[in-house]
Amino acid sequence: MKASYHKHILQFKKPSGTSRGVIKTKETWFIVITDSKKQGIGECGILRTLSIDDRSDYEDTLKWTCENIDLGQEKLLEKLKEFPSIQFGIEMAFRSLKSTSPFLLHPSKFTKSKDVIPINGLIWMGDKEYMKEQIVTKLDAGFNCIKLKIGAIDFRTELDLLAYIRSQFSSDVIEIRVDANGAFDPDEVLSKLKELSIYTIHSIEQPIRQGQCMEMKKLCKDTPLPIALDEELIGIFDLTEKEKLLQTIQPQYIILKPSLIGGYRGTQEWIDLANTYGIGWWITSALESNIGLNAIAQYTYTLQSTLPQGLGTGSLYTNNLESPLVVNEGTLQYDVAKNWKVPYLN
Repeated sequence: MKASYHKHILQFKKPSGTSRGVIKTKETWFIVITDSKKQGIGECGILRTLSIDDRSDYEDTLKWTCENIDLGQEKLLEKLKEFPSIQFGIEMAFRSLKSTSPFLLHPSKFTKSKDVIPINGLIWMGDKEYMKEQIVTKLDAGFNCIKLKIGAIDFRTELDLLAYIRSQFSSDVIEIRVDANGAFDPDEVLSKLKELSIYTIHSIEQPIRQGQCMEMKKLCKDTPLPIALDEELIGIFDLTEKEKLLQTIQPQYIILKPSLIGGYRGTQEWIDLANTYGIGWWITSALESNIGLNAIAQYTYTLQSTLPQGLGTGSLYTNNLESPLVVNEGTLQYDVAKNWKVPYLN
């Protein structure tokens, strides 16, 4: 068995804004495993300044992983504990290698084009007109759940955008989620949540910066609208520590990004704990290419969650890999009439 890796810089069609800055490109690496008869492919993607494995030795670790691929999946996952995105790439690649097709990782009604996954429409930060333009586009495209990135422009302007949505659609028609990416100050966050709650918000992701455990615990207790932990989960590898975090903070929801929390295995650990403690959850991609998005989507479908998932990011790039994944009427679909085109496979 042999393995190689290939760097791929994804180019955004439009610079995309978050409270951590504007993103123009996204780095990702593909791991390709080859045996005597077949090939498998996995994606290792990091988000600069956010991924716990955004480290200077990242590419060296990828090289080591490929050189030691004969250790097998289980031993590699153990040795790569501090590199959750490489763990996910390895899980993906081995599952791909064993499958009847490199891209059919979790066969289901979804992969047969007989069912779909409801998703939220993502609204990126920008000036008021740009954000309003995105909102109108998503609503016209049939989304009944939209998610707004907030916390980077004037808060009053963001409230105006929410007021605009609610003037057009009630909460019975359009569900609104907001994501602050930790932008709010602990001293002012509760008053801001009260203002947001006027607009019947489904939930807010990471209202304050991660790592402020007791502040977040108090906030989740006193909040007028449900809080979802996102960045708070990054960098916690031990199952006991995961349980301690959820027991302490007691959030209403957690957001699961497999590339940031250790792939399928890490995600499933969080789901099992959330179910134990009555905490809601949904899965979100972390700006992967269609290779990673495909793996996340197929896995997500098997979980049969009734909530809209965060899986609509495949169309962000000018140079994504061609795939059967299609966003239509607020859902992610797998169109069996379309083909994969992946230059990294023979």
